[in-house]
Amino acid sequence: MYSTKEFVCNGRTYSPPNKPVVVICIDGCADEYLSVSMAQGKIPAIEKIAKQGYRGFARGAIPSFTNVNNGAIVTGVPPKKTGICGNFFLDPETGEEVMMNDPKFIQCETILAAAEKAGRKVAFVTAKDKLRALFSEGIKEGVHFSAEKADIAKEICGYDAIAEVGAKPNIYSGDASVYAIAAGVKLVESDKADFLYLSLTDYMQHAYAPEEEESLKFYQDLDKEIGKLLDLGCVVAITADHGMNAKIKEDGTPNVIWLEELLQQKFGENAKVICPITDPYVVHHGALGSAVTVHLFNDLANDEKRKEIMEWIMTIDGVTEVHDKKTAESHLELLPERIGDIYVLSSRNKVLGKKLENHDISALKKTLRSHGGRYEEMVPLLVSEPLNEIYHKISQGDPRSFDVFAFACNGCK
Repeated sequence: MYSTKEFVCNGRTYSPPNKPVVVICIDGCADEYLSVSMAQGKIPAIEKIAKQGYRGFARGAIPSFTNVNNGAIVTGVPPKKTGICGNFFLDPETGEEVMMNDPKFIQCETILAAAEKAGRKVAFVTAKDKLRALFSEGIKEGVHFSAEKADIAKEICGYDAIAEVGAKPNIYSGDASVYAIAAGVKLVESDKADFLYLSLTDYMQHAYAPEEEESLKFYQDLDKEIGKLLDLGCVVAITADHGMNAKIKEDGTPNVIWLEELLQQKFGENAKVICPITDPYVVHHGALGSAVTVHLFNDLANDEKRKEIMEWIMTIDGVTEVHDKKTAESHLELLPERIGDIYVLSSRNKVLGKKLENHDISALKKTLRSHGGRYEEMVPLLVSEPLNEIYHKISQGDPRSFDVFAFACNGCK
């Protein structure tokens, strides 16, 4: 009934089962969201997956941001191969600060495009349209649209999302994520897709801790749609692009290291900080995350000065790692051409920024919960069926979040 033809993507072979395959990225889903919801009996479908299939951890890509990890997940390779090293960067060709949301920035084929060539009916549904635009390249026949712009889905791919799924949701709500999974259910039910990637939004995780009622209700709503996918006989694999942590002081105010301001006070105006978490959704995080890159110009653009600046940054309270291009490539798997001269990560409860005037903190909802560093790197990995011997062994080693399609296609008994 379903194509089981093997296909190769970026050096890895995928052998899809004779069942619909659905991979879900629950954006911002630190494992504690699942643990707390499960303990309160809110997510029976996910609990069923954990008991009858596999539940563990996987290591994501650094920086632990949305574009970076979705890029890795849909290609099966790290950011130094995808070229997607942030949501936002300083384009070396133009010298301009730009969003990394144009398909021209991705350097390799997606698993979705390869699966379509092998005969699968592919669908790629996102909550945020920026991801749909970035990773739908190469999908010729399949369905690809976002909840954010569901009203133009018919123009984009010929699928009338409003008629089939419902009215367009508010992107600043949990409804946008529920909508993306509900769309997946409709596509499988109608036999319009049998190989799907559903990517959600982390608005709720930015706004609420795992134990808050709003969060529990949100995961309950997601779980209902996931249960429908299980009832349809899908192999369901779930991971996240990153975790989430509170980045606040004891008084509840944002806990920020204004790195560009500090650098310019110490070394002058030729040190420029780029915040790669930057995207159009300022209500989520105010462009404040736990990873930034520093560009050095003119009198600072030499090895000796760079080393001096790196050593000084490492003395700042709350800074946990400082890398040059070489170690950012080897340790963080980043593409040197897409980052600055220095890469900086911060601690669990702190974020890094430029200067206060460069960030719209007033747009934040109630608190600052964010991501980007090591402390949001580990994410859940669940597969709805028991793992075979090979993938059980892989799961006991260092599985990556971007192995999730391989677990879904190759890993089940």
